[in-house]
Amino acid sequence: MSSDCFNALPDDHRETARSALCAAFGSVPISAIAPIAGGATSASVFRVETGGRRYLLRMEGQPSPLRNPHQYLSMRIAAEARIAPRIHYVDETSRVAVIDFIEQRPLEAYPGGPHALAQALGVLLARVQATSVFPVFVNYPDIVARLFSHVRRTGLFAAGMLDPHVERLEWLGKVYDAGTTRLVSSHNDPVPNNILFDGERLWMIDWESAYRNDPLVDVAIMLDGLARSPELESALLRAWLGCAPDKALFARLELVRALTRLYYAGVLLSASAAASSVTDDTDLSVPTVAEFRQAIRAGRLKAGTPQTKHILGKMFLASFLSGAATPGFDAAV
Repeated sequence: MSSDCFNALPDDHRETARSALCAAFGSVPISAIAPIAGGATSASVFRVETGGRRYLLRMEGQPSPLRNPHQYLSMRIAAEARIAPRIHYVDETSRVAVIDFIEQRPLEAYPGGPHALAQALGVLLARVQATSVFPVFVNYPDIVARLFSHVRRTGLFAAGMLDPHVERLEWLGKVYDAGTTRLVSSHNDPVPNNILFDGERLWMIDWESAYRNDPLVDVAIMLDGLARSPELESALLRAWLGCAPDKALFARLELVRALTRLYYAGVLLSASAAASSVTDDTDLSVPTVAEFRQAIRAGRLKAGTPQTKHILGKMFLASFLSGAATPGFDAAV
């Protein structure tokens, strides 16, 4: 291996990377290593070139208190089903993986346009849920509540500002019954950045949140991120189910959608709290989705900044209470 290639890696990652790549490719020389920017993951991700092919080297960051211990097993199951890219090496102790690198094209380039993409996404979710079942980790409402409790402890908002959200979450906890549905393999974070199109088919990446869950969690997230009209929603749901959804499913989807929106509010606001000096915010007013997108286009807001994540987090909070459409996930990273 060329030692010069490893200069692209932080000092504390070099030996882990060297060991992983040696285990994956033996003595085949590594010709290039380059960091890959973007995404909301805390992992360090690098493109590796060797033997005339490209691979992805992924090394986890510092484990969080909510770290899912089953992510690598879930990823293996998904890779065996050819839903996740092929795995060449995994070390769960060192929290490192080497997988195929997907040369992606924009989702907007999917043949047949948005309707065909929505159908393909529904089929993809059905394939995930048909795999050997992922391990159990946590009841979804519980992890939403834990994350939201963290947000409340940060001091980001003034006392009492989030009381209506607490009351609605408590009500959801009473009416949501996890035992009324069969739990299935679930990615739990199928936002647009985690769905790749290679010019022929779709792949799912970043399995760090994958565990057994309510089948509607992935559906709710994907509808908010990638099927943002009644027509596309219908296409995705029909492709996922293989038939038209009934009233009971829509009623449960409304409950699950509220939980997923509060979850992403928690993710965004936790990031905002960690990276900004905002405290005791007393303003929960939010722009409309159209106003928010115009601010991004005009450069008044920049995707991925603490300010934008703070506004996005408040928009997801508003959606949690009102059921109104979310702004999606594109500006979060």
